[in-house]
This record gives sequence, C-alpha cells and structure tokens, in this order.
Amino acid sequence: MSTTHPYPADEHGGNGAGSGTERSAQIEPLTQIRRLRLVGTSGVVPRAREFARVALHDWGWLPAATPEAQAAAEDALLVVSELVTNACLHAGGPDELRLGCGPKILRVEVSDGGSGLPAPDLARRAGRPGGHGMFIVQRLSLDWGVVREPAPGHGGPAGKTVWAELAAPTAP
Repeated sequence: MSTTHPYPADEHGGNGAGSGTERSAQIEPLTQIRRLRLVGTSGVVPRAREFARVALHDWGWLPAATPEAQAAAEDALLVVSELVTNACLHAGGPDELRLGCGPKILRVEVSDGGSGLPAPDLARRAGRPGGHGMFIVQRLSLDWGVVREPAPGHGGPAGKTVWAELAAPTAP
C-alpha cells in the first residue's frame, strides 16, 4: 500500500484526509473542492464519473487541448470509477466523492463506512476478472492512501476515506 500523508483540513477543504508519514515536499493547495453525496443512491459509478467529468470540464481539463491532457482527464475518470467501484464491492457502497483541484494536482477522495483497507492485488493474473482496481489506481496516481474516520463520540473506526492524487495536465 502507499504511504499516507496528513492534510490539514483548512489547506485542502477536506476532512484531514491522510494519516501517517509527513510529505517531504510542500503540500499542493487545492483551489476548488466539489462534493457528491452518494449514500443510498443507485448507479453510483456512472453518477460519480459524470460528476467528475463536469468538474474536469469546469476546471479546464476538458475538452483537452492535447493528447497528453486527454490522457490525464481519462486517467482521472478511471481513478474515480475504480475508487467508487472498490467502495461498492468491499465497503457497502460509497458515502461521498470529493474532488479537489489545484494548479498541479487533482485529488480524488471516496469515503465509505467499511473497515477494510484496500491494497493492490500483487498476485493478480492477467485474464482473470477482479483484483485490478487498486493496482490501476496505484499506477495512474502520483500517490494514494487511506484515512480512518473515527466514529463521532466513540473513538472507534466508523469508516475510511481512500484518496488518490493525479498530476494536472501541463499547459500546451
């Protein structure tokens, strides 16, 4: 699994996503945050992809000006799909999708009520279904990690947020 990094809530507008090892480089500030509640809804994967597609359009990632920019946008949509699908398959469904955009990164966060920790399946075999989601996220992301969410007033785990950061496309 990836290392995880603490993010102060005021810098990223999130919930303090990240825990563990400090990042050696300066944390990239996010200039815009979008949230989509997914609890109790159906068709969450296509809904999340469309939400992300609209955000990428609004943030200038789409329509893409270059093949590299198109690839970056497609990678971002794939990471959204994989993180939401992982929450559906292993955590009873996602609670919320959060997207944050900064000058150099896109941060994708999916929160859920599950207690398990995702990890790339290093023993996966080509041609066999399943087990590729977190491997794909790891390959497409600059970094990714998991943050445990404590239960309000109980101190025990109430779920988690799985996050990934992708590089923004370079200007043409």
